Amino acid sequence: MTDELNQCIEAGKITQEAAEKLSLLTPGTYCKHRSWGFGQIAEWRPLTDQVLIHFKTKKNHPMQLQYAAETLEHIPADHILARIAADPAALRQEAQENPVALMRSLLQSHEGKATSDEITADFVPDVFSAADFKKWFDGTKKKLKADGHFIIPAKKTSPFELQELNVPTHERLLEQFRTARHPKEQVASLDALLKLVSNFKQETDLLHQLAHEIEEAAKRSGRMHAPKALELLLARDEVLKHHPSSTEKNSALSIVTLLKEASGKLTEIFKELPVAKYRRVLAAFPEAFQERWQIQAQHLLRHAESRLVGEIFYLFESQQAREAFLTFTIRAISERSISSDFLKWICEQRDQAFPELINPELFAAILSALERDIHSEAKRGARLHELLFKDRQLIADLFHNSDLETARQAVRKITASPALGDLDRRSLLARILKLHPELETVVMNDASKESSTAREETLIVSWTSLERRKNEYENLVTKLIPQNTKDISTARSYGDLRENFEFKAAKEQQGVLLRQKAELEQMLNQARGTNFENPDTSVVSIGTVVTLQAPQGKQETYSILGAWDSTPEKGWISYQAAMGQALLGHRCGEKLSLPSEQGERDMTIEKIEAFTDFIS
Repeated sequence: MTDELNQCIEAGKITQEAAEKLSLLTPGTYCKHRSWGFGQIAEWRPLTDQVLIHFKTKKNHPMQLQYAAETLEHIPADHILARIAADPAALRQEAQENPVALMRSLLQSHEGKATSDEITADFVPDVFSAADFKKWFDGTKKKLKADGHFIIPAKKTSPFELQELNVPTHERLLEQFRTARHPKEQVASLDALLKLVSNFKQETDLLHQLAHEIEEAAKRSGRMHAPKALELLLARDEVLKHHPSSTEKNSALSIVTLLKEASGKLTEIFKELPVAKYRRVLAAFPEAFQERWQIQAQHLLRHAESRLVGEIFYLFESQQAREAFLTFTIRAISERSISSDFLKWICEQRDQAFPELINPELFAAILSALERDIHSEAKRGARLHELLFKDRQLIADLFHNSDLETARQAVRKITASPALGDLDRRSLLARILKLHPELETVVMNDASKESSTAREETLIVSWTSLERRKNEYENLVTKLIPQNTKDISTARSYGDLRENFEFKAAKEQQGVLLRQKAELEQMLNQARGTNFENPDTSVVSIGTVVTLQAPQGKQETYSILGAWDSTPEKGWISYQAAMGQALLGHRCGEKLSLPSEQGERDMTIEKIEAFTDFIS
């Protein structure tokens, strides 16, 4: 203990116990406060009974000596936080050269265990950026599993733990399976365990016991967690491959019996199953459903995502039922009952699966699906839409052998489809014209009709509001949509899209942004700017100010302006609003009934003038 501290004790400024704690908190050492976090002792000031600390958010923060001793925790030099503060570059190098040793040091600094969030807080941003840390940590977790001295949690909120004894990974996973309370945790442990089952393949008693325990877990899951019960049975069957003498082979509980019991919930079950397990579950369909297996598989096809479609096709092929699959697909296309994901799979597999389906009829089904999906909450049509425009060869393949009349009908369907924006429509028409240049006249005529219709639906707007809409569109196209594309890519990298909230949210946002883009394009195409100069003041018209007289003598004034210029507090109303429509075309002195929140009211037009205010 220093002389300064002894003097403080004698002066009654601090207690003996506080002095002992402060003796560790000398200038240059590190500390931690429960509210202000990590910091470094900067200076002692015994004369003023103070110590100065550099916290991340508070530089040179003063504390009374006694209070500092009571609230500051000493951080030794080998603590992970002290090492990061002293030399983050050295930590970055160690992270690359010996990540397991670095994680051992971190967990030792946290009394043997720390959650993912705590580990992230230590390393980001001083050692890694957020993106670099995720990549590094994903790779490091695999090395920790192989080391044997670390317990890797099944749940994100559970801590990583350091254990002194080297417990073999398969034994630790076996213990995790036995102590797990939820089927999801049991399946996660078994999936990892099965990769290491060869480590104890000679231990037949252990395998027999494990198979029995898995089956009991599947029984408990039952109908409440049918997808997880199926996964558990898949794991049991995998164990049985290494233990052929097990009596569980003759068990009454099997994938077949479970599928029979859950035959009405197959769509929901497959939504929760991992893609890697589709094939093994589908393989049980013929035994489970006998002569009705094709009907069950076809029903599943109507709601299947594209990867499941591929596995169902594999099932039909393995059962020599390729023609049945083709017949069903042709019927679904002609009835326009085929899903967007099924169509996407057909287009993606057109060279390997059924090249005979690649024709204008399939294109008509694609348009129909896109139109159907406009109002669908699932937004699966976005994936089909993306494929249609990214695959530059698709239209050429679809119309490769089409005659002129078929192509002409396709042109008209494209022109009339509400599922296509203006730019998308032009893109598709250009691709068909490349195959059938003689249809250019038809396209030009349709464009002329469309232009005529657009003129009839012209939106009159102020230059200011038009500029605002253009800026909104520019921000959408150059910032929001590209950022959303990056968000989708980042979220996809997190894996397991079935339970990936970030991915689902980003895809839903994509649908919202694309709809906004289409709506803005349509509005901007229809908009015509004006500054409301020289309006016709003989009648109420766009760009006029109307003074109205109520029977009780009260006057009201309204400016009839553009479609996007409504500002009620200024008395500006859009010519498209109910009030605007009711006033247009009427003259001074006319009496008319106008809509209001309280119902119709009688008013007389007293005066009509030109609008002169500047719109900003």
